[in-house]
Amino acid sequence: MMERRPKLYSLAAPGRWILFVLAWVCVALGVVGIVTPVMPGTVFLILAAWLFARSSPRFENWLLTHPRLGPSVVAWRENGVVPRWAQLVATGSMAGSFGLLVVIGLSVPVLTIIGAIFVAVSAYLLTRPVT
Repeated sequence: MMERRPKLYSLAAPGRWILFVLAWVCVALGVVGIVTPVMPGTVFLILAAWLFARSSPRFENWLLTHPRLGPSVVAWRENGVVPRWAQLVATGSMAGSFGLLVVIGLSVPVLTIIGAIFVAVSAYLLTRPVT
């Protein structure tokens, strides 16, 4: 008698493909974030792992076991840990971005909303355990 295998995916094929493509976009952004000081890469890699978990367990495993990309994602999943340098770069990037938005002259209501989001994200990041 043939054993019935559990269904690996909960989404229909088009939904999985969309998540799969978004995961690769996040991997690309994560790599850019690793090599440039302007953008934090860890956040995009964590998001990519989440997207791969819902679209391709094979590529989720590839990301988690990758020697350069995987350790920060695994640390996040196991303990909610964000490296101190990533916390500082992310917070600094948001502060710099906010300053640029002020200089280009966004309206006060828009700046208020963006500022509140940046403060909330920074507070969350800075309260995570450090490696």
